[in-house]
Amino acid sequence: MEIYREYIGNLHIHSVYSDGTATHEKIACAAEAAGVNFVIVTDHNVRPEGLEQYFGRTLLLVGEEVHNVRRMPQANHLLVYGVEQEMAPYTFGSSETLIQTILEREGLCYIAHPIEKRSPISPELAAIPWADWPIQGISGLEIWNYMSEFKGLLWSKPVALIYGLQPAWGIRGPYRSTLRLWDELLSKGQHLAALGGADAHGITYQWGPIHRTLFPYEYLFRCVNTHILTQGPLTGDLDHDKALIYEALRTGRTWVAYDLPHTTRGFRFIAHSGADQANVGEQLRRLGAITIEVDLPARGEIHLLQDGKRIRRVRGTQLYHISVEPGIYRVEVYRRFKGRKVGWIFSSPIYIT
Repeated sequence: MEIYREYIGNLHIHSVYSDGTATHEKIACAAEAAGVNFVIVTDHNVRPEGLEQYFGRTLLLVGEEVHNVRRMPQANHLLVYGVEQEMAPYTFGSSETLIQTILEREGLCYIAHPIEKRSPISPELAAIPWADWPIQGISGLEIWNYMSEFKGLLWSKPVALIYGLQPAWGIRGPYRSTLRLWDELLSKGQHLAALGGADAHGITYQWGPIHRTLFPYEYLFRCVNTHILTQGPLTGDLDHDKALIYEALRTGRTWVAYDLPHTTRGFRFIAHSGADQANVGEQLRRLGAITIEVDLPARGEIHLLQDGKRIRRVRGTQLYHISVEPGIYRVEVYRRFKGRKVGWIFSSPIYIT
């Protein structure tokens, strides 16, 4: 039986190389202070060289968020990882060609904020969804983008001020439309992992006499993250650890976590059939009855879904389910936070054939 190690990462971050406000070193230091094991900085259409390294206990890697800057209105932002060159020059063709180019270079790509809501208070807060459907070759979807969700809350300037000062009052979880889209794509045979990110910029805002950094990097790194399971421990060696992280992402051993209400470290989602076992993101051949186990680090409301439909709901720290039905199984978990039910954990699927 494979023994995996769990690590916390944030995979959607902007630095001074595009529209962020922090250097790579400051981003990594903020991540270390928040308890994040690795970050991947994804500046817009630029991939600076020579910046990947450990800063303290946090590994900083460099990816890219690419899009066609000539397209108006803006759409089709793609998160790219594991390609050792800049992909921006390839954004002026079709999305299919761009993705094929990334795959030829053994890279990974995820659709960023596939469904977005605009804010009417500023033209700069327009929605930037993914528009080029159908699409093949992606590794997954960014099902929860913290700053994208926040933008959708800002339907007036007074509300923007309230949520700017108390964002946890508004942050609830992935849009249901995004989860339905994900299930629809899974039903068509695509293996698509779940990704969650901060989309951190560290931007400073001013309202009259109030002048503050609205979302410091460290705060965002305590909120929506992606947890991964690696085949062995990170050792402190850049090339070794980078390969482990990208192998976990490529396999889809991920879950999206809202770590602010309570850490999700220790979450487990496992399926057994006969002597075989599959972890989150993996495939399992049915050899008889299927046993599904979910374990949480704290109490929550566990939803087990099969082929996009909820088949079990349990409150507590464990779920145990026996079935003989193959299908695409995934888990959603909710918790009470700030007086309301919020999304807490959204796992990548286990594919039972």
